[in-house]
Amino acid sequence: MTTISEAEHALNLSFSNKALLQRALTHRSYLNENPDYPLEDNERLEFLGDAVLDFVTADYLYHRLPEMPEGRLTNLRSALVRTERLAQFALDFGLGKFLFLGRGEEDSGGRERLALLCDAFEAVIGALYLDNGISAVRDYVLKIMEPALMEILDSETDKDAKSRLQELAQSNLRITPTYRTVDEHGPDHAKEFTVEAIIGSRAYGQGTGYSKQTAAQAAAENALKTLQQELFAK
Repeated sequence: MTTISEAEHALNLSFSNKALLQRALTHRSYLNENPDYPLEDNERLEFLGDAVLDFVTADYLYHRLPEMPEGRLTNLRSALVRTERLAQFALDFGLGKFLFLGRGEEDSGGRERLALLCDAFEAVIGALYLDNGISAVRDYVLKIMEPALMEILDSETDKDAKSRLQELAQSNLRITPTYRTVDEHGPDHAKEFTVEAIIGSRAYGQGTGYSKQTAAQAAAENALKTLQQELFAK
């Protein structure tokens, strides 16, 4: 149980039921290679944690920003719980080194894979909910969410980058951007896509993500920076 105690310390959490945290850190690849392992993998806890995170984040934003309209609140919630953001929380805690992974998954870089880290973080939240209840989850999550929210509000990264790019390109160039998937790789459960944002005949930005939609938004964000630099330089 040394690893679990170290994980608790890294996460700044204390579990009454240590097996819940161990299960949250167990990837299905570990069970495939260790059939006598006594616990389930973390997929059911991930499912629960995803729902709990959505609720806690929505409740937080509702009370934290009482004058903000529903559409913007929805965008903020999406920005706070998207795969890359939750994976970054996991990276900040060093969660990857505590995961129980199969050898093949580990050799292929599983401890740094964003989708896997996001899933593990959601599973930890699900385990925390079962062990200590919604109040403990709320207290824990809000300490993490507050600085992330300030960063998002300052940079306005919750706004739809594709919509902003379309408005800028149409008003200045009279061209509607298009998007092209140029690469996809990885296993089916963690496939990563690369998308380009095209304006006219030129690629203005490229982005990656674990869905084509996420990759397109990242591409639009990068294309916005390129287009803004060009327009401001004129």
